[in-house]
Amino acid sequence: MKLKLIVDGNLAGWAQTALIVIGIAMLYFGLSVERLPRPLALAIVILAIPVAAIGGYCGRAKALGLKPFDNSYKKARDSYKVKDGENNK
Repeated sequence: MKLKLIVDGNLAGWAQTALIVIGIAMLYFGLSVERLPRPLALAIVILAIPVAAIGGYCGRAKALGLKPFDNSYKKARDSYKVKDGENNK
């Protein structure tokens, strides 16, 4: 069995959940553990917010049917290329 991280242009459901849970856990432990050095605790808290946000935003994108990790932009970029013998006016 092979786990896929990106399914249909979006993060898999398990990956979204994992990012949210890991981000919340990092935030909790960064704020509550007193034995951590202050710069390390601050770094953990600063990293926790984007980790949880990425998971949450991917969940919202999936609910709206958006595909943030899709390669469809390549087709659009290729459609603007000038073919040989045509003017660019």
